[in-house]
Amino acid sequence: MFTRNARMGAACLFLALVPLGAFAQTKAVRYGFGAPATPGELSKFFSIPPDGRGLPPGSGTAAKGAQVYAQSCTACHGDQLQGNPQKGIGGDRLIGGRGTLATKTPIKTVESYWPFATTLFDYIKRAMPFSAPGSLSDDDVYSVVAYILSQAKIIQPTDTMNATTLARVAMPNRDGFEPDPRPEVQLYR
Repeated sequence: MFTRNARMGAACLFLALVPLGAFAQTKAVRYGFGAPATPGELSKFFSIPPDGRGLPPGSGTAAKGAQVYAQSCTACHGDQLQGNPQKGIGGDRLIGGRGTLATKTPIKTVESYWPFATTLFDYIKRAMPFSAPGSLSDDDVYSVVAYILSQAKIIQPTDTMNATTLARVAMPNRDGFEPDPRPEVQLYR
């Protein structure tokens, strides 16, 4: 009868003596059901990076965005993008607050906090409206983004947002974050 420590020692010795390549040569187990995930399915699990890779085709304007916002966003975020602070049911304030993050009363908004406009697109596309996440078309999302950015005076009200122009938007807090020095971050680039 071996003790637990002896069994562990034997297992470690075995693993140390077996060449690593022996494990890599084993075949993958197939269970006979399921299918490989398609690029479209996988895209739901990855966010749009700051450079805009992965943004879908389409475009939108602030004028169209005002209409979509009035239909789909006002109930939670208010008719002036001021938010709805009612307990647990209201949406965040979306504009204002520039220069407040280092104060005793910071106001975190798209305008004051978010460093990249592509994040705004990605978040709206996946999570909004609260009652029907993911239900807005790509053109509607580009339009709502254009509306919010124009109301925040980050872009002109006549600017069109699309996969090219959105990635070029210089957000007010773009340089407000410290780079992440962790080495594993390189795995995701």
